[in-house]
Amino acid sequence: MISAGDLRKNMKLMYEGGPWVVVDFLHVKMARGRPHVKAKMKNLITGNVIEKSFLTTESFDQPDLESRNMQFLYEQGDEYFFMDSKTFDQIGVKADTLGDSRWYLMENEEYSVLLYQGNPLSVDLPASVILTVTESEPAVKGDTVSNITKAATVETGLQIKVPPFVKEGDKVKIDTRTGEYIERAN
Repeated sequence: MISAGDLRKNMKLMYEGGPWVVVDFLHVKMARGRPHVKAKMKNLITGNVIEKSFLTTESFDQPDLESRNMQFLYEQGDEYFFMDSKTFDQIGVKADTLGDSRWYLMENEEYSVLLYQGNPLSVDLPASVILTVTESEPAVKGDTVSNITKAATVETGLQIKVPPFVKEGDKVKIDTRTGEYIERAN
């Protein structure tokens, strides 16, 4: 059991019959009145975000979540297929479940997949990935002012902004949390 007084960011809990994750929280102690916790929570299945106040005496169950290392195999239509590295079971994850994470998936790489009752909820990505630039606008001569960027497309289809010296075939490091260019990789 999880007490409302113990809520922290990224803590997962059962609320109203489904798994939720705490996005933000605030402990409130008033001079007159009982202490309570204001929590902003996101439903792991639907993605809905709510704000609720709980008395610190309220408690929640732990959700039955499972994290498995799975290898990304391929994409077909709007589904992305992963294989469990130990049992060789395959599961398909819808593109809308993955969200922007799909732009950073590389075939044959292992990722941690979060499952609830056998259904995939999310894929944990590393903080950054290295991808190859497949298409890039040519640099315009004279664009030497700092912070000038140009559009580029990487091997997964993601469009990013890169410095003018990056050309097709270069490998670039991209932050998976923001989708921004970090540096050119070797």
